[in-house]
Amino acid sequence: MSDQLELVVRAAAIGAGATAVMDLWGLFLKRAFAIPPLDYAWVGRWIGHFPRGRFAHANIAQAPRIPGETPIGWVAHYAIGIVFAALLMGVWGIDWARYPTLLPALLVGMSTVVAPFFIMQPAFGAGIAASKTPNPHTARLRGLMTHLSFGVGLYVAGLLSALLFPV
Repeated sequence: MSDQLELVVRAAAIGAGATAVMDLWGLFLKRAFAIPPLDYAWVGRWIGHFPRGRFAHANIAQAPRIPGETPIGWVAHYAIGIVFAALLMGVWGIDWARYPTLLPALLVGMSTVVAPFFIMQPAFGAGIAASKTPNPHTARLRGLMTHLSFGVGLYVAGLLSALLFPV
């Protein structure tokens, strides 16, 4: 298998696996502490408004619904996870996926919080780093913990990928 094809296959497996770990973390928080996870329909709604030239909303929850917003949001969520896994391998090389180490996975996982803090939350009407929410510090901490779980997921999925697809 060529290095490029291997990168694509491993990025898909590792990114989807890491995103699933992040979703399991959200499910744990919901069941154990009644903390609701992000409604990925909002992500789909946000993306669904792009063709109409609308990239930011005062409150995404009150924006007009888009047909298929829930599946659009979930597909985007997993696609973004795959892109971040590819970024990890783009920076640390394909050898990271062959022999995963924890630190690069955690660094990339934590750096991914930049996207919601500075792109999605402002576009959803929540302000930069949730500054317009009732409890911005709590929202920020939850975001950091969620993206830390993604970093852990990158490492775990990387280990599984290395075991299932040895060099």
